[in-house]
Amino acid sequence: MIVKTATFISSNTKVDKLPAANLPEYAFIGRSNVGKSSLINALTGNRHLAKTSQTPGKTQLINHFLINGAWYLVDLPGYGFAKASKSSRAVWEKFIRRYLSVRENLQCVFVLIDSRHEPQQNDLDFCRWLGEKGISFLLVFTKADKSSLAKANSNVGKFHQALLQWFEETPPHFLTSAESRLGCEQLLTAIDEINSNFQPVDVKDR
Repeated sequence: MIVKTATFISSNTKVDKLPAANLPEYAFIGRSNVGKSSLINALTGNRHLAKTSQTPGKTQLINHFLINGAWYLVDLPGYGFAKASKSSRAVWEKFIRRYLSVRENLQCVFVLIDSRHEPQQNDLDFCRWLGEKGISFLLVFTKADKSSLAKANSNVGKFHQALLQWFEETPPHFLTSAESRLGCEQLLTAIDEINSNFQPVDVKDR
């Protein structure tokens, strides 16, 4: 897939205020310092699309971007050690989980994980929650250019092994770099394949 257009549509915390659920939708989420915005910008070829920051946790809303006029890329707030109060984090978590649980056209959640580190408990817990809710997800390991490929692959393997505590089999993964665009083409191809099987929600029946 070639991304020709990527347009910002909306930002909010109200699930009932989101764009109409008539196009396939893909959510990107991960710990606050995982490099989510940089990867989104690399995927779309627009380095100014998602706001990047040296301060983790800047994304605090559900951000919708329309890609090629055909599908939505959704940038969700990160979880982890964002510099915010416990009450603020609780509010974010509530609307994020509600969005993930009820959004009819959500095809897949891409869970972003920093490939430089061994499995982190909050990443594992989030994947477990998705599995318990029956929400489809794929793993996206980021920052592959920041350490050796051998170390990145080792950490990927350890993450898959850790997930086997709860899953009979683990979901596919992508090893990516926002700098070199490693894995971006493969990730977009996966989205393209899922799009080909998308059945629009009949809004009249809602």
